[in-house]
Amino acid sequence: MNRLRELRKERGFTQIKMQMLTGIDQSDYSKLETGKRYYTFEQLKKLALALDTSMDYLAGLTDEKKPYPRHNG
Repeated sequence: MNRLRELRKERGFTQIKMQMLTGIDQSDYSKLETGKRYYTFEQLKKLALALDTSMDYLAGLTDEKKPYPRHNG
C-alpha cells in the first residue's frame, strides 16, 4: 500500500482530497493506505484515475507508474 501513499504525496493530495476525487470515505482510504483493507475493483479503478496511474501499478503488478493509453468511450 506504500505505492498509494507515495503517489498521493507526489501529487500533493491529502486523504480528504482523495475522498473528494474518488468518493472513497477518508477513513476507508486510510485503511487502504495502511493495508488494513483491500481494494475493491471499483475503488482501484477510481484511485488509478485520480492518481493518473494504472491499476496494475497500484496492485504491484508493474513498476511502470505511467497509465496505459485510455479510450474515451
